[in-house]
Amino acid sequence: MAGLSIFVIAILVLSVVLIFMSVKAVPQGMEYTVERFGRFTRLLHPGFHMIMPVVDRVGAKMNMKETVIDVPRQEVITKDNAMVTANGIIFFQVVDAPKAAYEVTDLHNGILNLTMTNLRTVMGSMDLDELLSKRDIINARLLEVIDAATNPWGVKVTRVEIKDIEPPTDIVNAMARQMKAEREKRANILEAEGFRQAEILKAEGEKQAIILAAEGRKDAAFRDAEAREREAEAEATATRVVSEAIAKGDVQAINYFVAQKYVEMLKHFADGPNMKTLFMPLETTGVLAAIAGIGEIAREAFGDDGPPGAAPPARRRRRQPQHVPETE
Repeated sequence: MAGLSIFVIAILVLSVVLIFMSVKAVPQGMEYTVERFGRFTRLLHPGFHMIMPVVDRVGAKMNMKETVIDVPRQEVITKDNAMVTANGIIFFQVVDAPKAAYEVTDLHNGILNLTMTNLRTVMGSMDLDELLSKRDIINARLLEVIDAATNPWGVKVTRVEIKDIEPPTDIVNAMARQMKAEREKRANILEAEGFRQAEILKAEGEKQAIILAAEGRKDAAFRDAEAREREAEAEATATRVVSEAIAKGDVQAINYFVAQKYVEMLKHFADGPNMKTLFMPLETTGVLAAIAGIGEIAREAFGDDGPPGAAPPARRRRRQPQHVPETE
């Protein structure tokens, strides 16, 4: 009876152990391969699964999430024989767990070495200037090459990034001097362009000023000519009126004309810059008589009584001859 009890207990313990061995829980982001007698049979996705104990076993536990690998710093010789140091980073994701588990021995190490060799190949085919200025092209070429190489491994390379490219110190100093010279050159060009533009604007302003001054002189000359024309017309009209008056026998018109010219000449004499003292001639009464003649013309124009409010005409006094004593 005791032996039967021990056997039952052993059977129960063995059953519990087999149940635990057959139950497999796969976490999210992972996939397990199942091997039967060492041969791959199926794939366990995230969740609860049952396998045949003793016969089946879990082979490889593959991480299906995107993984990041740092590419260590290494020396690269460029196309123009410049020694640079570069490092990078690569992002990949396992898309086929059986291939990733059974097509390569060490997946991470294989991807790392493949990236390092292709990094030297791609960067070594470029000049130093291209290497420093075309990182996007380097990343794209590395991504294309590495993704094609790791495709049989069931891996998808999503990104490859170059982190640092460090040229030697002497090349860095030479590049700094070159950059400084280039910037000074551009500054000198900009300064020269500024002076040139200023001179052009100054010349344009002077040209515009000359044009405006010429237009002003032209307008002034036109207005002066028009004024002289009107003055000549007025003079012609006055002359014609005097001539008609003379033709009608009016002697006072001659006095008016002569008095007008006399007064104008006196005005020009008085306005002379060198004129300090003006001596009137002895025949001033002749001028007064001419002015009186102008009054006669005005009275004849307004009538015998003269304009309204005017005083009655004064009687003309006859000019008395002046006696000049003879000198010895």
